[in-house]
Amino acid sequence: MQHKGTYLFISALSLLALAGCGSQASGNNGNSKYAAKQVVNWSENQELATSDLSKVTDTVSFTMLQNTQEGLYRLDKNGKPANAIATHTKITNGGKDYVVKLRHNAKWSNGDPVTAHDFVYSWQRSLDPKTACQDAYYMYAVKNASAINHNKKAPSTLGIKADGNYQLEIHLTHPVSYFNKLLAWPLFYPLNQKAVNKYGKKFGTTSATTVSDGPYKLTKWNGTSKSWTLAKNDQYWNKANVHLTAINEQVSETTTTSYNLFNAKKADETLLSGQQVKNNLNNPNFVKRLPTGTQRLDFNQNKIKAFKSLAVRQAISAAIDRKQLVNDVLQDGSVASNGFVPHGIGNNPKTGEAFDQESQVPGSATYDLKRAKTLLAKGYKETGTKSIDATLSVADTDQAKQVAEFVQSSLQKLPGVKITIKSVPYVQLLTQQANGNYQLTFSGWQSVFADPIEFLNVFAKGSSFNTTGWKNTQFYDLLDQAENQDGNQPAKRWNKLVAAEKILMKTQATVPLYQQAKSQLLRTTIKGIIYNPAGVPFDFTHAYVAG
Repeated sequence: MQHKGTYLFISALSLLALAGCGSQASGNNGNSKYAAKQVVNWSENQELATSDLSKVTDTVSFTMLQNTQEGLYRLDKNGKPANAIATHTKITNGGKDYVVKLRHNAKWSNGDPVTAHDFVYSWQRSLDPKTACQDAYYMYAVKNASAINHNKKAPSTLGIKADGNYQLEIHLTHPVSYFNKLLAWPLFYPLNQKAVNKYGKKFGTTSATTVSDGPYKLTKWNGTSKSWTLAKNDQYWNKANVHLTAINEQVSETTTTSYNLFNAKKADETLLSGQQVKNNLNNPNFVKRLPTGTQRLDFNQNKIKAFKSLAVRQAISAAIDRKQLVNDVLQDGSVASNGFVPHGIGNNPKTGEAFDQESQVPGSATYDLKRAKTLLAKGYKETGTKSIDATLSVADTDQAKQVAEFVQSSLQKLPGVKITIKSVPYVQLLTQQANGNYQLTFSGWQSVFADPIEFLNVFAKGSSFNTTGWKNTQFYDLLDQAENQDGNQPAKRWNKLVAAEKILMKTQATVPLYQQAKSQLLRTTIKGIIYNPAGVPFDFTHAYVAG
């Protein structure tokens, strides 16, 4: 996800509005388990970017898609793929061939049936280079996907075929142990071609140009508004088991605003920051979250000559005291990073050792100002420079600004370094990063599933998320071998991913900062939300307000 993934100081959390909390203690259809008013008000600290699944890169939009759309599978409360539109799957040829039967009663919100052709169209569209889907590489295990995305083959050659309206055939180039988890992620969901053709470039830019096949449908979003509603989708095949009638979402750039709304009972949820976490540890509504979402500092080697020097990049990393950052600035339970891949993303299949521990490179994320100054002097000499004057581009949230000021102060302790902070709206920052229009920037990543490849692929060869100018052939080869040769050999694959992480950190491709906590207040009357720390975080399909 940033995902992006970008987590980018986004509350992977989601939504809120000005209606009441809806937690009345009366029954629903005579059942005292449910309140009479099934409405939840949820706070979010970043706006929606798009509702076009081929265009989404951020967690807020992915969360919306997960709740308004549906694919073959949906993750259950244990993070395991469970049938959604799929009713039966047969896997053969060593894990490379899939035959999936689809339910006949799934419908789009416009009344059209959801068919196998909708999946074929969606996948082909995302891989078509004209679509410019940044996440297209997730589909590369599908036969001919990479060639299509690089304009070497026609989309019609993709290894997915509709056998009638209700059966899919999927052919992979190699076995992928986590492929069924990918199929539960919005990029692999279907699209209604009639709607895409009808709205053209405007598809997914407002709620009016969006159609849904999931438990809710997007409403009251004009494309730039800071509020929207997920309303119950009456066309959803399993609507009888969807209890909420609406999830009202409201963007609050500061947790002070959403916190006050929560205390005024105008919101059912709020993200917490700093002192708010400390003040609410004993609050019955307090929920601690530590998702696999990270923040890092990226250098653009194409913009600043000095950043081409390994010594300079190492100096910048060594000048930042991450423990002070999480303990004194964030104060929200976030954890200082010791590498690029965070904690909780996987364990050695033989020894059980956590990936972030096994792959740690001493000194790559350790504070040492004296060493930083020595490295910087070396880097200046290597590049023929005497100073660094760089702009740090960040999102316009309170937390982003606080972290930026800390990093600015830290780096300006180095001789000749001047850092200027530039705050821009979140969606605008995503565009600038995608275009390589920055010198220094905070980038975030939230995994789609719990596997180290989810993070390492950010820097894979040809990745649209790597606009830093960093390249490494050995790193590319290790990822290629891990994915394309060792899919059925977990131990060999694991060792190559560990080696790849070590290369990433030894060459200081980026500066990991912290794994971001997302602690929140969630009203105790809100039940049934499925939380996924290693993917799209919130699924409201079976959520309800208790009576």
